[in-house]
Amino acid sequence: MSQIHDECGVFGIFAPEKQDVARTAYYALFALQHRGQESAGIVVNDDGVFTSHKDAGLVNDVFTEDVLARLGEGNMAVGHVRYSTTGTGGRENAQPIVVNHLKGNMALAHNGNLVNAYELRTELESRGSIFHSTTDSEVISYIITMERVRSGSIEQAVLGAMDKLKGAYSLVLMSPSKLIAARDPHGFHPLCIGERDGAYIVASESCALDAIGARFEREIEPGEMVVFTKNGVVSDRSHCGRAKSLCVFEYLYIARPDSVIDGCSVHEARKQAGAFLAKKYKIDADVVVGVPDSGLDAAFGYAQASGIPYGIGFIKNKYIGRTFIAPAQKTREDRVKIKLNVLTSAIRGKRVILVDDSIVRGTTCGRIVKLLRDAGAKEVHMISSAPPFRYPCYYGTDIDSQENLIAWHHTEEEIAKIIGADSVGYLDLNDVRFLTGGNGEGFCTACFSGEYPTEKPVMTEKDRFERFKRHISENPKFQNKE
Repeated sequence: MSQIHDECGVFGIFAPEKQDVARTAYYALFALQHRGQESAGIVVNDDGVFTSHKDAGLVNDVFTEDVLARLGEGNMAVGHVRYSTTGTGGRENAQPIVVNHLKGNMALAHNGNLVNAYELRTELESRGSIFHSTTDSEVISYIITMERVRSGSIEQAVLGAMDKLKGAYSLVLMSPSKLIAARDPHGFHPLCIGERDGAYIVASESCALDAIGARFEREIEPGEMVVFTKNGVVSDRSHCGRAKSLCVFEYLYIARPDSVIDGCSVHEARKQAGAFLAKKYKIDADVVVGVPDSGLDAAFGYAQASGIPYGIGFIKNKYIGRTFIAPAQKTREDRVKIKLNVLTSAIRGKRVILVDDSIVRGTTCGRIVKLLRDAGAKEVHMISSAPPFRYPCYYGTDIDSQENLIAWHHTEEEIAKIIGADSVGYLDLNDVRFLTGGNGEGFCTACFSGEYPTEKPVMTEKDRFERFKRHISENPKFQNKE
């Protein structure tokens, strides 16, 4: 129920024989819909001929039966669902990006944010490149295309581009004869490989493999590039070796609970977060409830560890997307009212422990607390299964400044008063490193700690490319004086 803007979801399939890859991608994107609800797209490759469709909206709205029929059969496809962590929403920024260049075609789908996108784009535009969108992804497509023109193969072009790209990227791209998947050397976001009847599958999460009946094979390693062709699978690990920095929020919020990342169940990781919270906050209460959907698993873990009964506190409207998807704050607030309704019989007269995935700006949390108060809750103790958000994220979650982060400005006691709760608590930063039962290494926790695994970007705003265009258009230096 967080107000954090989400990731994107990518998908690719390479089949030995022609089949309905468009429909396979369609079902997989349904499973990845939680990663992006602004736009969706699929590109089908039929013996080197690309057919594409993308538009703003949910998967079910963008792809009708007629559209899927027009996409037709093929032996490869790439798909994407998007939420705008860089650039505005809308069709112009929908993916996959299709490029027709000197040596053929390319379709690219990208999840993540680059920290040097602004510098790369400025350099490209100074050389005459013309951009049609305001995304990091188009910058990546330009870099790969430039490398492809002067290299002997598409995989060499991708490796050359990886030398220049800094930050977070999980890529799936398609040439006329190859499907390629690549992950940034830090491994900020997941990317996995599956297999179904001889076809190779690449997806952001394992839940997409389950949705299409594919068998999970393995994770793509940070810095690894995998090439799928009719001759088999080739892996290049020349960019591997850096310290891994998987976004820990993949476990806490972004990924679906039925997904498995790096061998660990997302559901179990969230339950562990709840257990850590129960050990830290020994609250005398009558019931533990979670905020649907990503707060439920942690609430269950808290209840198990504390012995306090777990209850269903909210009924969720199944036909509305994640609250933060609405870009305007007023719209977000309106959606809270129709998204959740309190199960009054489970709440009235009780001391409630309310578990959510995070407390970011505080507005949504405040409205949820009020829902419980209005339903007759005697006490409401708000617990976050994430540590306090105090720093911007530059790698894909849309926290681009500290200005609106409530934990940056206020103590737990102050936040409790602001949102109307009796108390507020957070997961300890030391505990978050051990959610998966490992040694506490390999996670990016920069949004909690301020310790970044890469350099910081020059411009951090989500609309940095729109700002740049406005600067150019308004600066007299660049005006046409004829």
